[in-house]
Amino acid sequence: MPLEYRFSSALVVRLMGAVLVVAGAFVLLVGLLVSLLDLSATVLSVAVVLAVLAFLLTGLLLTRRAAVVRLDEAGYRVRLIRGAGVRQARWKDVEDVVASTIAGERCVVLRLRDGRATTVPVDVLAGSTDDFVRTLQQHLNRGHGYRPLS
Repeated sequence: MPLEYRFSSALVVRLMGAVLVVAGAFVLLVGLLVSLLDLSATVLSVAVVLAVLAFLLTGLLLTRRAAVVRLDEAGYRVRLIRGAGVRQARWKDVEDVVASTIAGERCVVLRLRDGRATTVPVDVLAGSTDDFVRTLQQHLNRGHGYRPLS
C-alpha cells in the first residue's frame, strides 16, 4: 500500500501568505491601471475574482492534492521540492539513506548506486520526522529483500 507525505501545515501557511501578498499586489496594480487609464470597473472586478480563485486553487492544491513524497513497494517519488535531485527511483537502486543538514535544513539523502542522490528536507513534510525516516527505512529494507524478524 503506497504512503504519501504532504507539506507540513506551517509550510502551507507560509506559502498561502506569499500567494495572498502576490494576489493583493496584482489587484493593487490592476486598480492603479484602472484609475490611471480610465478603464472600466469591470476590469478591476475580474482581477479581484482571479486573485481569489488563484488563492483558493493554491490552497486546494497544497492541502488536498500535493503529495510531496510517495513511497510504495517498488520505489519512491518526490515532487514539488526544488533541488531534490533524482525525482524517483526503485528501492533496488538505493544504496543507503543518510541524515544530513543542507543549508541549515535537516534532510534525508537517498544515495543511489550510480552516484546520484535524492534529497528530502524533512521539515517540509507533515507528520513526525522519526516516523518518516522509520517508514522510509522499512520500505528500503523490504525493497532489498530484508524482512523484519517476527
